[in-house]
Amino acid sequence: MADRGAKPSAVSVPDDWPAHPDLTLALNGMGGFDWDLDSGRMHMDGSALEVFDLLPEEYDSDPATLACRLPPEEAARLDAVVAQALKDGSDSYGAYFRVRLRDGAVRWTHTQASIRRDADGRARRVIGIVRDASQEYAQAAERAQAHARRLRNTGLVERTTAALAHARTVRDVIDVLGDDQALTRLGAQNVIVGLVEAGRIRVVHEGQAGSFVPQQEVLRVEDEYPMSEVVRTLTPCFIRSRAEFAERYPALWPHLERMDFGSAAYLPLIAQARPIGVVGLFYRSENPFGVQERNLLIALGSSVAQSLARAMLYDQEHDLAEGLQQAMLPRRIPGIPGAQIAVRYRAARIGRDIGGDWYDVIPLPEGRVAAVIGDVQGHDTHAATVMGQLRIVLRAYAAEGHAPATVMARASAFLGELDTDRFATCTYAEADLTTGTVRLVRAGHVDPLLRHAEGHCRRLEVTGGLPLGIATGFRDLDYPVTTVHLAVGETLVLYTDGLVEQPGVDIEEGVQHLARVVRDGPQDVQRLADRLCDLAAEQPGDDDMAMLIMRRGGEPVAPAAGRLQQHVAPDDPQGLSAARHMIRSAVRAWGARERAEEVELAADELITNALLHTDGAALVTVRMPHGTDRRLRLEVADRSSALPRRRDADESAMSGRGLLLVDRLADVWGVEPRGTGKCVWCEFDCP
Repeated sequence: MADRGAKPSAVSVPDDWPAHPDLTLALNGMGGFDWDLDSGRMHMDGSALEVFDLLPEEYDSDPATLACRLPPEEAARLDAVVAQALKDGSDSYGAYFRVRLRDGAVRWTHTQASIRRDADGRARRVIGIVRDASQEYAQAAERAQAHARRLRNTGLVERTTAALAHARTVRDVIDVLGDDQALTRLGAQNVIVGLVEAGRIRVVHEGQAGSFVPQQEVLRVEDEYPMSEVVRTLTPCFIRSRAEFAERYPALWPHLERMDFGSAAYLPLIAQARPIGVVGLFYRSENPFGVQERNLLIALGSSVAQSLARAMLYDQEHDLAEGLQQAMLPRRIPGIPGAQIAVRYRAARIGRDIGGDWYDVIPLPEGRVAAVIGDVQGHDTHAATVMGQLRIVLRAYAAEGHAPATVMARASAFLGELDTDRFATCTYAEADLTTGTVRLVRAGHVDPLLRHAEGHCRRLEVTGGLPLGIATGFRDLDYPVTTVHLAVGETLVLYTDGLVEQPGVDIEEGVQHLARVVRDGPQDVQRLADRLCDLAAEQPGDDDMAMLIMRRGGEPVAPAAGRLQQHVAPDDPQGLSAARHMIRSAVRAWGARERAEEVELAADELITNALLHTDGAALVTVRMPHGTDRRLRLEVADRSSALPRRRDADESAMSGRGLLLVDRLADVWGVEPRGTGKCVWCEFDCP
């Protein structure tokens, strides 16, 4: 109460002060008070003093005396209510506040008062009542708790339904129901989940250890347990207390008695009029489970059942789709002498949708091997069908001995002739494991990675063509070939975009991250493949993923120079073109771009001479030493022992200018006899 100051020794109060007490108030447990604001005196009758647990001799009509019964925070709150009513011109006020009795107990009290004002509106007098409101407050608190419980249970259903909307698999549904956040969301302290399978109930989430039946993961429907009863009768089971649990299920109670819970609810999960599972909720305190709360829990069970039925269908369809895709991939990877190869495929978790990713390893004659990685557009059985057909035709064209560019062009033409609107991206790599030469063709696919023996990993910038199928529509079947050297101990990594694509992240960042993982990964290709699969599992996304890792066998050595080789047959114009491209790419990659045209022209002359003047193939080798001595060396070897000679050709001569041109272009050149023929070489300074 506001302290209006100490009373003077003589004060004037209204003539009718204090107000005449009303006997009806006393009969109803109410006390009256009359507070003269001018004098500051407050009269309280006997009933009012009883509300404050004060004796008449303990009260001297000073409102400040009541402070002994008002906790400080209550006094401040009540004073604020009264002051506001006096200030804003109100005719009355009311408030609930707590009174601390002489024995320390707390009593809720209610006051209602009328404010008397003069003609100018100034407050002069307050007349009101006080009463014990403890029972009323307890009833209100109980109603508020019941209302809060109803709101909580309504929110329980809404929040759980919202969380279940994102669950795809049965495992996702169980995680929604069983983790710590779910327990808070459900208002329970423990949750158990069982699925009905072939007349049995299999526990898939037990919650707290021992909350079901010890050493039993499968129950019979006819057992006398609450989960069995719920499945058998298709009706929920509400257990209001521990005593009720012990009475209704004596066989189970000894195993649960040590658990700290006060009540439980078992809800049947029904889909299409048949039980598919049961959820058990354990609560910390006893619960009467009123009609409204039971209805809300039944609604919760219905929501869980719908999500679980959808998830079970999803898992079945995904398993079927994944099995179909695995059947279309190679059952085994053949052993390739001189190489270690690992392949992996990881299906996307997208239900019955099936991806078009694939890989293949094709042994070729003369120590060569073809490695293929690809991805057909779409995620359905049609994509898988197209993938299977493409894998077969690529293998057939490669086995026929076609060059990489021809294999890719024919595969694109094949896809274009199919009755489909799908296209595919693909990378085809033909590796000569004897020389280490790898010829790569890329059709709209992501670039591969190359991990060097000394440890670093880089992205191979492979010149690309249009995706398979699209190239045919644009009548562009010219697939350029990129030639690289795979040294002993070096690893080539081919993969599909599911390994590097993430929602909202640029694919370049994904490739860079993958390169770091490959760089720091194990040398063993199988362990490296497992590490990359773990990487795919860690990142979000719904795309499938395939990878093929090939490491050239042998002990890695620190190379003295970058080195590339290419065989060119006499009747292979594509081989001559591939050799030119190899030289051009190598020179530019080694940082000698300004001399690339000179080296390529000299190589063209030497290769042409070897093919024209000998009966066999030419072996082209290009080297760039590491370190400061950057002198690029070009060698063209053949099986003829006849040494070339330079001659001065007249203006009308059709030949004879080859070595003259090499002499002008190169810094130095020469001829080396070899046991099986000779080698014509030239060198170019590349500072």
